[in-house]
Amino acid sequence: MRQKMGIGRIASFPVTPTWAMIAACVASIAITGAARASETQEIATSAITGQSAYNSQCASCHGKALQGAFGPPLKGPAFAKKWSDTRKLQAYISAEMPPGNPNSLAPGISRAIAIFLLGKNLAGGSGAPADSAYSTLAEAIDAQPGASSSEGGGILAPIENFDGTYQNVVARRSARLAELGDVSDADLVNPAPGDWLQWRRTYDGHGFSPLTSIKASNVGSLTVAWSLALKSGSNGIIPLAHDGILFVNSSGTVSAIDAKSSDILWTFDRAAEVSAMGPPVTQPRGMALYKTMLLVPTLDNHLIALDMRTGKLVWDRLIDPGSGSLRVSGAPLIVRGNVILGLSGCAGNAEPGGCFIVALNAMTGKEAWRFHTIARPGEANGDSWNGAPIDERFGGSLWTGGTYDSENNLILFGAGQTYRISALMENVVVPGVSNSALYTDATLALSPESGKLVWFYQHMARDVWDMDWGFERQVADLYIRGRKQRVVMTMGKLGILDILDARTGKYLSSYDMGYQTLVTAIDPASGKKTTAASAEPMVGKAISMCPFATGVRNWPSTSFDSATGRLFVPFNRNCMDLIWERGGDFEISYRARVDERADGKFGGMAAIDVSAGHATWSTAQRAPSATSALATAGGIVFDGTRDRSFRALDSKTGRELWSLQLDGVPSATPITFMAEGEQYVAVTTGGGNPNDIGLRSLTPDIANSGPGVRLWLFKLPRSNEAR
Repeated sequence: MRQKMGIGRIASFPVTPTWAMIAACVASIAITGAARASETQEIATSAITGQSAYNSQCASCHGKALQGAFGPPLKGPAFAKKWSDTRKLQAYISAEMPPGNPNSLAPGISRAIAIFLLGKNLAGGSGAPADSAYSTLAEAIDAQPGASSSEGGGILAPIENFDGTYQNVVARRSARLAELGDVSDADLVNPAPGDWLQWRRTYDGHGFSPLTSIKASNVGSLTVAWSLALKSGSNGIIPLAHDGILFVNSSGTVSAIDAKSSDILWTFDRAAEVSAMGPPVTQPRGMALYKTMLLVPTLDNHLIALDMRTGKLVWDRLIDPGSGSLRVSGAPLIVRGNVILGLSGCAGNAEPGGCFIVALNAMTGKEAWRFHTIARPGEANGDSWNGAPIDERFGGSLWTGGTYDSENNLILFGAGQTYRISALMENVVVPGVSNSALYTDATLALSPESGKLVWFYQHMARDVWDMDWGFERQVADLYIRGRKQRVVMTMGKLGILDILDARTGKYLSSYDMGYQTLVTAIDPASGKKTTAASAEPMVGKAISMCPFATGVRNWPSTSFDSATGRLFVPFNRNCMDLIWERGGDFEISYRARVDERADGKFGGMAAIDVSAGHATWSTAQRAPSATSALATAGGIVFDGTRDRSFRALDSKTGRELWSLQLDGVPSATPITFMAEGEQYVAVTTGGGNPNDIGLRSLTPDIANSGPGVRLWLFKLPRSNEAR
């Protein structure tokens, strides 16, 4: 078993080096000669590279002697005081410089420039310090991995003898943040109507808002309140809102923003970490609020807790370093003092043994429990992998966050499939051993306190087609066959909705949207799916089936209106040719094909009456769907598509009531909330996540938007609010 790093103890970091400490270290090293020759040469070379990079990238604004010109001076007491946190300097250069093309410097270059600047300041600006000094500077820069680059935890700090306007801004922002109320366990169970505290707003995963100020009769007057450029990344972002303050994370840059004024109140930045890793393929899409903290998963598999009023780091916990592909892509779920989240990316050869769900203590970050989504040999349900040993079992990714059934005290997660299918395709090694591959494509119901498995239901046994069931689980009270029952419902990539008894996991019913060709029959008693023999993968031969690997639906979430019993599903129609490449890292490859049955209209939104088991309406358009659905008590469903459109539909009929073309694809999850008595709708634009990239080939006539991520806020003009 791979050793777990950083687990079981609170993460600790060295004290931030000050200039006096660095100078003392330099003097000590110079006297003792302790610097290693090879390291010294490397750092000296880095400093030379930094000087060259500075001359080409920085000198035109800051002067060749760092004296300042169009930009401020980069030497002297003020500079030394501002950048006493050495890691922060590298992070700032990486994230913000040069101003006309931020985040464009290679990680090694930004580090080299930081070493050069710090070295020049140590030498008094008159020349370069000794090689040993550069070595110490590099060690200081590397001393705090993952440290924030934000000043004072993100809030502007008062500057002595600065002008009154600045001081007033500092005071106003601090006062606004002080108004934030704590988020209690009771708030998570029953959030204020105007808040959005977790990824689907409520524990039951409905993704529904009770707000009614924006409604079918006035949404046509919706207008842009403001927009803001965010750190570039793969989008998929879910903002949070509490007491009129927005919290948003884009590729490691977390910001608190006053929704009314658009004022950025604080920023916490892990820019150095992001730059070192390169652009993210799938970034963490969600956060959660609890007590006084904002809980944020990071690109390097940490969970960090920030003070929501200051942006300062409270604690930092490494969950698991993985072997390269392991990622947190879903949002954390906070239940009874535990922060619970799943890991994804357990595909290929990088992560044998599969993914897991982990719970961390919300106040300390200490790990409470861990549940593996690939059943172990010899354990319950472990003999379901055709006799394969644990290091030949892959997958079970948790692509999205969990939900919580407070009535039955169960947390609910959906595990994905496996990409390494050979173990499931060969003849059974041991007679009587199953090849269902648990717990792939299953709903897992766990105890939030212990992580013990209470029940599970496998929606698709032996999934060798990449048809995940790893999306949101929604808890609801429905009438099934004339009897009211508490249920868990979820829809996989195939566009098949399964409904289960929430207490036991017993199968109740299914609804097939009709866009897939893999499943030919569903047993009415057990829900067991029969698959088409013609779709069975073959080595080196293309097998045609629908949908494509992005699915009829993917991570963009559904939204459920419990008052009407309607589930709103953003969907896409597509097909693929799938090939089994035995022995490869992922073993299956696919090529997207147009679904000829769609008649050129590849995206849409459907409203499904889940009790009756039929669609009440469905829209169709050429552009594939891009956003999660957002339904509200105002009779509206918000929806976004790959042609950069963001729109509002009538939830009763599906009729379009309002739309606007944005700067980029709204490949994200919209939310709605209240700020100072006004209702807002927020969504981010940008692309680059696997779902967005996978759907591009369906519509080559729709041009891809440029890079960049932007946060958009919409509201009604005041004269239209009462209509």
